[in-house]
Amino acid sequence: MKEFICNPIFGILISLIAFEIGFFIYAKTKLAIFNPLFISIILIITFLTKFNISLENYNKGAQFISFFLGPATVILAVPLYKKIKLLEENALPIIIGITSGSCIGITCIIFMCYLFKLDRPLNISMIPKSVTVPIGVEISKQLGGIPAVTVATIILTGIIGAIIGPFICKCFKIKNKVAIGIAIGTASHAVGTTKAIEIGETEGAMSGLSIGLTGLITVFIAPFIFKIFNTFL
Repeated sequence: MKEFICNPIFGILISLIAFEIGFFIYAKTKLAIFNPLFISIILIITFLTKFNISLENYNKGAQFISFFLGPATVILAVPLYKKIKLLEENALPIIIGITSGSCIGITCIIFMCYLFKLDRPLNISMIPKSVTVPIGVEISKQLGGIPAVTVATIILTGIIGAIIGPFICKCFKIKNKVAIGIAIGTASHAVGTTKAIEIGETEGAMSGLSIGLTGLITVFIAPFIFKIFNTFL
C-alpha cells in the first residue's frame, strides 16, 4: 500500500476520482455552490488528512495534472473562433472592458490588503487572483510573492466568481451576452468560464477571450500599480 501511495499514479487517480464525485454532485443538484473543483478540493484534503498522507506523496502525481493546465486552456479558443465576427464587431468595448476590469481588480485587492494591514508577501501573492494558475504563479514569483498562496487565491476567486457571477448579472439586469462573458472571464478566469459556457456559447467565447487578455494585461500592469501603491501608501 505504501508503494502505491508513493507512486505518481496515486495522485492522478485520487484527483480524477474526487473531481468525478464533485461533477456527479453538481450534475445532480445544479447548484453553483457545489462546483466540481470546490468539492474535489474538499474531498482530497479530507482524504489526505484522514489517512495521514503527505502532500509530497500526493503531488508526485498531481503535478502532472498541474502541468497540463496551461495547454488545456488553449481549447477555450474553439468557441471564440466560432464567434470571431461578434468579436470584430465589439473589439473596442471588449478591450476597454477587460482592461478596466483587470485594473480595478488589481487595485481593489492591493487596497484591501493595505486596509487590513496584511504582510507584503501576502499582498503580492493575491494580486494575480483573476488570471490562470500558470500565469499567476509566475507573476507572484517575479514580484516576490508566495506561489502556494497565489494558487489558493486564484482557485478561490474562480469558484466564488462561478457561484456569484451569474447572480450579480441578474441583480443588475445585465442581459448583453458579450458583457456577461467579459465580466465573468475577467473576474474569475477558467473556473468562471466553465460557468459562462453553461450559460451560453457567446458568453463562453467572450469569457475565454478574457482569460488570455486579462493574463497579458496583468503581467504588464500589476508591477506598475503595486509600485504606485508603495509610493503613496
